[in-house]
Amino acid sequence: MPEDKLTPFGDAVAGSLGALFANTVVFPLDVIKTRLQVQNRALGKLNPDQHYTNALDAFLKILRSEGISGLYAGIGAGLFGTVAQNFAYFYWWSWIRNWYFARRPGPTSTAVELSLGAAAGAMSQIFTLPIAVVATRQQTGVKGEHKDSLSIIRQIIKEEGYQGLWKGLRASLVLCSNPAITYGTFERLKAAWLGRKSGPGPNGKLGAGEIFVIGAIAKTLATVVTYPYILAKVRLQWKPPAHAHTSLSDKDRERVSYKSSLDVLKKVLESDGIVGWYKGMPAQITKAVLCQAILFVSKEEVTQYTLLLFRLLAARQANALKA
Repeated sequence: MPEDKLTPFGDAVAGSLGALFANTVVFPLDVIKTRLQVQNRALGKLNPDQHYTNALDAFLKILRSEGISGLYAGIGAGLFGTVAQNFAYFYWWSWIRNWYFARRPGPTSTAVELSLGAAAGAMSQIFTLPIAVVATRQQTGVKGEHKDSLSIIRQIIKEEGYQGLWKGLRASLVLCSNPAITYGTFERLKAAWLGRKSGPGPNGKLGAGEIFVIGAIAKTLATVVTYPYILAKVRLQWKPPAHAHTSLSDKDRERVSYKSSLDVLKKVLESDGIVGWYKGMPAQITKAVLCQAILFVSKEEVTQYTLLLFRLLAARQANALKA
């Protein structure tokens, strides 16, 4: 293995460890933004304590009614899904880039960067989407209806079939443009910034602060562009609380039943206007920007430790063979 470069597997390990750390830090924001994304007026009238006006209101109400554990609902599935998705994404991103550059070395266009990122994102979504469905159900479960991951999986299969585990797949594939925009923009901004610096940091690398700012800008742009589909994906994966079926009118039940991403956007537009497409976006952006910026920073650092770990393992194996 080259001294300064990880294999696709090593790159995936570094990316996953960085993502695990970042998502653990911001997980309460993930719960808050998910609940904001699925709420609507009809359900809010049934249970005012679970209808939130903004992220701060959501934080206070969740803390008051469910305690600190409510802010970490679904953390097991959420973090497992984060590791799995980022491992898959970074593995495929690294593998696809290496495959492409082996055949076409040299500078690439922004379009190529986006295409490579989208392809890696699509592969990771196909393999990890069921985990996201389970995490969404756990995060949005009302008090008294929380279930463990296996129980949710069994319930989904029983009520919706195995295809229910892949709810929101089409929206997820559309959202592959999100990491593509993020990483494509990051690489471009990074190259442009290094090109303008008269004296780059050690070994021509960006400092942690520079990586944080560039990562935040890249993720903000990607989130704003794709947010309506982020909301649609979450609503497709969400399941209304059990009491909604008996307490809501036929018309309101129809409003919280979705067939596709376009159906979600249409019904949200009818009930809340275009601003409804952006419910929870401030919390989403805050969470996404913090998470992605931390990810970029930690991945750069973790990459160095991962390289060191792999070299130590390789040296140990070599010594064992000699013995």
